[in-house]
Amino acid sequence: MMNGYDLSNDYVIAELVKDQILENIFSFLNLKDLKNCMLVCKTWFRILGDENNELWRFHCIRRLSEEVLRSDLLSNLPTYKTKLRAFLHAWSPNDCSRNIYIKPNGFTLHRNPVAQSTDACRGKIGFSRGRHAWEVIWEGPLGTVAVIGVSTKQAPLQCQGYVGLLGSDESSWGWNLVDNILLHNGDTQGDYPMMNNSPKYQVGERVRVILDCDSGTLCFEKKYEFLGVAFRNLPFNTKLYPTVSAVYGNTEVSMVYVGLPLDG
Repeated sequence: MMNGYDLSNDYVIAELVKDQILENIFSFLNLKDLKNCMLVCKTWFRILGDENNELWRFHCIRRLSEEVLRSDLLSNLPTYKTKLRAFLHAWSPNDCSRNIYIKPNGFTLHRNPVAQSTDACRGKIGFSRGRHAWEVIWEGPLGTVAVIGVSTKQAPLQCQGYVGLLGSDESSWGWNLVDNILLHNGDTQGDYPMMNNSPKYQVGERVRVILDCDSGTLCFEKKYEFLGVAFRNLPFNTKLYPTVSAVYGNTEVSMVYVGLPLDG
């Protein structure tokens, strides 16, 4: 206080202006540089740690289409930064069958109506450490085989016939939503989930895939109900990618990376 004037107001205003200037500067940096900037000082860490400020809104709007931001697809992601992170983890247009293309929203694959072919697609980023969760939404008919799970880069992305491509070799693990069975190394690994009269997947349901690289397990949730461990003894220090394989023409499958799974 000086001569009846409260200097704290000026301090608050100055801090706000400083934050706005930094946010503006950060908007010109790429995401890798922003990650490094978080290590510089507490102020920069605080600004970059606010996942819903104008900085992350700018980066989010610059990369994501207005259509997907207005849709319900990302409704479970509360902040701009989590939406941007999901986009960076979405389906890879460079790691899919030639019969699949990624729609302009960046999150949804479309399988062309090609007869006698099974086609797969992987996410952009694989995981070898930590715990990760993502949601898969099958937005078209399942056909005779519809498999979700994980694979390494060595797993094939296309084959002849209508088969469980994901799970057909030692480099992939999948859950066939049509028959409620697990597939790996070309063999059926048993029914899943392990419950009486397991309900069939309904088109449009969100299935959450939970990969724990540290314990080597793959699990699934449906309607926020934990369905149990599907696979154990997944390879350590090997990148595993979100993957699906489909057979039905014009079917579409979306994938939204959630991040660290919540227990309980």
